[in-house]
Amino acid sequence: MNILFLASEAAGLIKSGGLADVAKALPLQLKANGHDVRLVIPCYSLIKGANNFRVIYEGMLNQDDPDENIKIPYKVRQTFLGNVEVWLIDCQRFFDRTSLYGDNNQAYADNGIRYVFFCAAAIEATKQLGFRPDILHCNDWHTAVSPMILRLKYAHDAFFDKTRSLLTIHNAAFQGVFDQGQLYLVPEIRNVRHEMICSGSCANFLKMGVFYADKINTVSPGYAYELTTYLGGHGMTVNFLSRRDDLSGIVNGCDYSDWDPATDSLLRIRYSKDTLEEKVLGKYLLQRKLGLEMGDTPIYGMVARLTDQKGIGLLLPILDRFLQHKVQIIIEGTGDPDLQRQMQEIADRHKDKMVFLPKYDNVLAHQIEAASDFFLMPSIFEPCGLNQIYSLAYGTLPIVRAVGGLRDTVIDYDRDRDHGNGFIFNDPSAEELLSCLRRTLILYLEDPDEMRRIKHNAMSKRFLWSDSCKEYEKLYQEALKKPKW
Repeated sequence: MNILFLASEAAGLIKSGGLADVAKALPLQLKANGHDVRLVIPCYSLIKGANNFRVIYEGMLNQDDPDENIKIPYKVRQTFLGNVEVWLIDCQRFFDRTSLYGDNNQAYADNGIRYVFFCAAAIEATKQLGFRPDILHCNDWHTAVSPMILRLKYAHDAFFDKTRSLLTIHNAAFQGVFDQGQLYLVPEIRNVRHEMICSGSCANFLKMGVFYADKINTVSPGYAYELTTYLGGHGMTVNFLSRRDDLSGIVNGCDYSDWDPATDSLLRIRYSKDTLEEKVLGKYLLQRKLGLEMGDTPIYGMVARLTDQKGIGLLLPILDRFLQHKVQIIIEGTGDPDLQRQMQEIADRHKDKMVFLPKYDNVLAHQIEAASDFFLMPSIFEPCGLNQIYSLAYGTLPIVRAVGGLRDTVIDYDRDRDHGNGFIFNDPSAEELLSCLRRTLILYLEDPDEMRRIKHNAMSKRFLWSDSCKEYEKLYQEALKKPKW
């Protein structure tokens, strides 16, 4: 199949979150499976060396339109991620910024215009470059308007007659809601009014994708189900229910070339399932590095954005009490300034037991994964999650809430002693989280042999992109069977 893969970022070129990892790994696996893939992202000025990438096309969006205000010149630059060809849509007016999506925690006011342009230019360039896609695969709100453009602007264009679309939702909390006027660059869609995609004078980009895409998936079966509930639908429950026959979930794979304790180049002490006793040496190194007492005290690690979604509001009220026990806690991450302040105040009260690092350092993130005995992910919602998958690989037992991809990837030890590889609590309650933490502490202290066995279970589990890719290929085939609009 010919697959046009649209994303707002891709690891190896530009990254702000987990979407970028998927936008690199899935196209690489699709290419390995024999498909012809074009990955298309904006040509942000932040991308190192982007100005040196070869220009393979120069065009003008809306070149034949009499309205001069919507004629936007752009270039398509070419590079490669592995053997996947990448096209970058270059337009300084929209992508020469100091950040991807906004500055100082404020989104750019013209983000709607920016990504409407990106989608429109990407589809137009695809035709001009002669790449006839069987599948248009878009990701999250930034590219969710592309199925609408395909269906309305190119409804009678024979070039796209057999093209079908898939929308992958990585986080439905971010929907791209803008004034309808920000659609002005595509005349065919700017005046469309429909209750399923608009609210008053505002257009919702994610709703557009859900309405117009041939197939829709999220990044775990659990999250797909939650989106059809009024508690978990992020205000779009009706939209998801209307498309439930076309909605499914596929768990993300993991790039074990980066996240394997046996080969991790960022670790001084490497280990495997067969040399698990070496793991504690990495703990000693990190304890010494961060000024904690060296020894076999259980470490509870966390690497996360400090936001309500990540369950920080459940963790903060119980940290002081949990730190009365003989434990150590290491938390790395930035986010909400108020949550950062509260976290720092707790760390300051327990300097001998807790370290808070208000930053993201990739080397340190790997070291925390390797050195910790348990990994905290008490999320309010979690579409897929990657850190619990990394934790399993490192024999660091995840402590998670029973939501989305966390429930799909972690087997609760309390429910299944034979196969358990982590610990799950259900209610979004600080007290239930504390109870779960104390259960893990008791197990750690009283039964080290059982802890080792559970860690073996964890390290035996693998989430491979080759498996996830097969599920995407099935979705592509189902999309191709859909009738033309």
